[in-house]
Amino acid sequence: MAAVPRSLILGIDPGIAVTGYGVIEVDGRTTRLLDSGAWKLPQSKPLPEKLHRLHDSISTLLRDHISPDISIEVAVEDFFVGHVRAAVTIGQARAMALLAAAQADLPVFLYSPLEVKQFVTSYGRGDKAQVQEMVRVLLGLAEAPQPADAADALAVAICHSLRRDSAAVLKGAR
Repeated sequence: MAAVPRSLILGIDPGIAVTGYGVIEVDGRTTRLLDSGAWKLPQSKPLPEKLHRLHDSISTLLRDHISPDISIEVAVEDFFVGHVRAAVTIGQARAMALLAAAQADLPVFLYSPLEVKQFVTSYGRGDKAQVQEMVRVLLGLAEAPQPADAADALAVAICHSLRRDSAAVLKGAR
């Protein structure tokens, strides 16, 4: 029986004040937490400097995990906000994640918040506490990941892993 190749998934929950990140390792049926946290961007700095810092942080995280013997995919939460100004600033943070992944020549996958919640909690309208709890359960953690932005980023990574696995199962059934 051939060994299942290991892969890493970096999940990003973009925001201009706080951007959450989570790195999981997927090895067959096992998924484990490698790293998670959040980058808090200084509110007193101008937007271009915040975006530069965010891009540098994401690029550094990717470089820290890139290895020739392991594949890496990047999953980014796409956004839906009713307020145009918020959409633009969150979009700029999302663009930094997309740019860093493109510069590292890594594939990127976008997921809506509804999609992430459906895959992780089986309910598309779950609240942050439900997402945190399911991330804790799915990763076998003693406590829910903190801060909530990190849990959201891990949920994006888990969503990608589950979606990728279900697509492979459907492809194999044809």
